[in-house]
Amino acid sequence: MKLFTSWSLAGLLVLVLTQVGAAQNTKGYSLGDAVADLRLKNVDGRQITLADYRSQKGLIVVFMSNHCPFSKAYEDRLMALDRKFSSQGYPVLAIMPNDPKAYEDDSFENMKIRSREKSYSFAYAMDETQATARAFGATRTPDVYVLKQAGGQFILEYMGAIDDSPQDSASVQRRYVDEAVSSLLSGRPVQSPITKPIGCAIKWK
Repeated sequence: MKLFTSWSLAGLLVLVLTQVGAAQNTKGYSLGDAVADLRLKNVDGRQITLADYRSQKGLIVVFMSNHCPFSKAYEDRLMALDRKFSSQGYPVLAIMPNDPKAYEDDSFENMKIRSREKSYSFAYAMDETQATARAFGATRTPDVYVLKQAGGQFILEYMGAIDDSPQDSASVQRRYVDEAVSSLLSGRPVQSPITKPIGCAIKWK
């Protein structure tokens, strides 16, 4: 009986550890990881890959959507980030990860309309298979990842929120993405490399 109990406990431990390992493997990139290449359809019809940004120092990747009020609240701030940092080598790449069947507003046609109406200064691409969002471990819109290019690879240096005031831009105290990119441009480590994204849950297929 004791032997049976020992084997049962050992089996349970292995099962738990396996499940923990699986959960860790599906959580997405960690700080310091090199990001795998991606291929996404931009609103102008062209395919976007990381190779398109090989002349840049890095990239500000943001998962966002048309329907989400949090994403809408951040549109102007994202364009401000792109205007400030694209000329310094850190442009914004916006990615729409949602299943458009959940919200018609998130369809590719409506993405094109939104981009045109708001005059987005950055690329806005659709993650049709949701593989890119899963690879990053994105859970919300907006959800931001700052990548630094090093040796031809894009390395994850920051992940989380754009700033600390998702609904009111006038109340912002910490501009997390701005701080992260500014630190990287100055050759300094990112002070707060992980923050909690606030937004709408991604609508998975």
